[in-house]
Amino acid sequence: MMKYKAVISDLDGTLLNSDHRISDYTKKIIKNVVEKGIKFFIATGRHHMDASHIKEELSLDTTLISANGSRVHRAEEEIFACDLEGEIVKEILKMDFDDSVYKNIYQGNQWLAEKENLWLSEFKNESGFFYEVADFKSLKSYEAAKIFFICEEHEKLVQVKEKLEKNYGKKLNIAFSLPQCLEIMARGVSKGHALQKVLKEYNIHPEEVVAFGDGFNDLEMLTVAGKGLVMGNANDKLKEALPNHEIIKTNDEDAVANYLEKLFL
Repeated sequence: MMKYKAVISDLDGTLLNSDHRISDYTKKIIKNVVEKGIKFFIATGRHHMDASHIKEELSLDTTLISANGSRVHRAEEEIFACDLEGEIVKEILKMDFDDSVYKNIYQGNQWLAEKENLWLSEFKNESGFFYEVADFKSLKSYEAAKIFFICEEHEKLVQVKEKLEKNYGKKLNIAFSLPQCLEIMARGVSKGHALQKVLKEYNIHPEEVVAFGDGFNDLEMLTVAGKGLVMGNANDKLKEALPNHEIIKTNDEDAVANYLEKLFL
């Protein structure tokens, strides 16, 4: 009997290459794995409307974990949601940071940004889902799936992280998804927590899951899964935090597909 019944993968830096695309080889391997009866789940920091496009590209009829575990969707139905408290969001959005740090939130079906980000505009994706500039001082509601800060200079985001941990450490889950992106969710919200909820729906045990990730927002997911694989291109701090986890090749080498082919096919 096959030991593993499910696969869960992060997107950016993991299943997607550096051009934020999925190779034809990866598509073929995932199709073949699913045809063998293995469940394939996506867990991403992206908004569900954005990630749904990739799910469709892979022809996956599966549950989607998005916004770092703040949302779980089956088809178009939202089956789990956990927002940040509105007052905390409002307070954080009022805080002053370096001008090169860009504040963003996922709220409902929207991605809202406080100002234009020319660097980020280079990464517009095929789904067409992108930010709208909004006045954060006059939002009708401040509840949000997540807040995230974008800055090309990692050390400036480290300063943001330290400030937020000092003020709200016990109320938030704060993690880097990329060196240029700091993610803020409600305490207890993570891809790993959402994965546990999803697995119960499918009657699959965590030890029957293979997981792939590259960012600190994947830490809980990689720990929950029976087999957590760390990408070769992952942040060194993630590798240090998971010293007993196997490190595979990079996202530009189709490492996820290569591993799955050897494991299942």
